[in-house]
Amino acid sequence: MLAIIGGTGLSDLNSFEQLSEEVLSTPYSDSPVRIYRFNCAEGEFLFLPRHGRGHKIPPHRINYRANIWALSQLKTDNIVAVNAVGGISSNMGPSVFAVPDQIIDYSYGRQGTFFDEGMEQVSHIDFTFPYNEKLRQLLLMAATKTSTEGPGFSKGEQREKQQIVDGGVYGCTQGPRLETAAEVIRLQRDGCDMVGMTGMPEAALARELNIPYASLALSVNWAAGLAEQAITMEDIEKVLDKGMGFISAVLVNLVAES
Repeated sequence: MLAIIGGTGLSDLNSFEQLSEEVLSTPYSDSPVRIYRFNCAEGEFLFLPRHGRGHKIPPHRINYRANIWALSQLKTDNIVAVNAVGGISSNMGPSVFAVPDQIIDYSYGRQGTFFDEGMEQVSHIDFTFPYNEKLRQLLLMAATKTSTEGPGFSKGEQREKQQIVDGGVYGCTQGPRLETAAEVIRLQRDGCDMVGMTGMPEAALARELNIPYASLALSVNWAAGLAEQAITMEDIEKVLDKGMGFISAVLVNLVAES
């Protein structure tokens, strides 16, 4: 079953019918993980709000291991993460969506592996390509279809398409603060196209459990120092509010394809 991990701006899915709430104990947390089963016209999917309902858990305090392990217990066969990011490359301005294909991890101190104790021998994963390419293509197909046939379109109507970038490097920083202008210059030099705080170790943990994983990233602002105006949560929330309808429509198409 497809699982959606929602980030900033996507902690609730009010446009879908909730069927149940799954409460799972895990070896990685004293608190249970709550995962919600939703129904849409094309079938069912699982939803895990990464920051908790009400958006209360900051990026560096998220229990990524517990979340991914809990999803594996529900027989999840695909995970699509929704990530809010700051745009760095020129094609990643606010309101642009991307389906990244690479990650650089700048986070630290996070519990980022299942392979750290009780092992008979050291284990490694191939993480050359951190996102599952088949799932990436399904996500791109669903996003492209939504861009041209989404809610509000009438037959034959010509309307500006939602911009969707195929590929890009996601730089994962520690948070919860935003980056400095100098840090963004470093990210640019390293080849990052976007910056966020939750892409890792989520992607690596999914790979360790052999669950295909891909990301739908929404640029909510230019990264620090790339725009004249200061970054404000008010501006970010406006972009998030605008993008949530598109994300919900993408999910419907993705459930149909997966």
